[in-house]
Amino acid sequence: MQPMKPWLDSAGRPVALGLLAMLAASCTSAPYTHRSQLMLMSESQDATLGAQAYNQVLSKAKIDNDPKVNAIVQEVGERIARVADRPDYKWEFRVIDDPKTVNAFALPGGKVAVYTGLFPVAQDSAGLAAVLAHEIGHAIARHGAERTSQAMGAQVVGTVLSVGLGGTNPQTANAIMQMYGLGAQVGVLLPWSRTQESEADHIGLILMSKAGYDPEAALALWQRMEKLEHKGNSSPPPEFLSTHPGSGTRQHDISAWLPEARSYFHPDPNARVVPLPMPPGK
Repeated sequence: MQPMKPWLDSAGRPVALGLLAMLAASCTSAPYTHRSQLMLMSESQDATLGAQAYNQVLSKAKIDNDPKVNAIVQEVGERIARVADRPDYKWEFRVIDDPKTVNAFALPGGKVAVYTGLFPVAQDSAGLAAVLAHEIGHAIARHGAERTSQAMGAQVVGTVLSVGLGGTNPQTANAIMQMYGLGAQVGVLLPWSRTQESEADHIGLILMSKAGYDPEAALALWQRMEKLEHKGNSSPPPEFLSTHPGSGTRQHDISAWLPEARSYFHPDPNARVVPLPMPPGK
């Protein structure tokens, strides 16, 4: 068996140090939580990709143009967008007519869509505010760009490792690289995704409170979400292999953040809590 070559020799060291220096220089922090983030994409790149993805989704979707439905989504969305303090974002709110999809999303640059299947779970404009604030939290924390940057960073570290393994027995090097790939996915990329989901919950609580919606509505929303999950026949994946925190973890964290969120909450009579229109058959 050949002895392993020192993992970083004189030929590979300049490349490795250059790549690692690039990673070290690309750090920023998330709003409100101040968590350190790796960010290898510019905001303009982020917004361009967000707009492209948004247009792609809308081109294949059935848009709901009901004035009553859109007025509620627009009002709630705009209130949250104002307190998000990103005037450079070109905020846009659309409703997608899909009663089977319980979802909403916000893309880089302020492109937001809500599926009508979410309405029975959200129930009213306060529940909708909890969802939209969570999604807008993803957007202003630039979680999409961060996730892309994480994947790019993992590739960089993999490149450094492969350079260092240049003289190693090919079978040994291949086994190490496979272990690294699995470790990066399970040990880094997925937990960071769960961190982003929790962070969006945290930021979302603050945003909805600043917009005049009682943050208690977020806890009630996720309790209803948990009941909906339990109605399904398939079990969710283990939490450590999921991109989302478990329902119990999520509710526990939200309860812990409520005192902070309440410090931002000032009841606003203009933040009307009204029932959401229900899709047919609901």
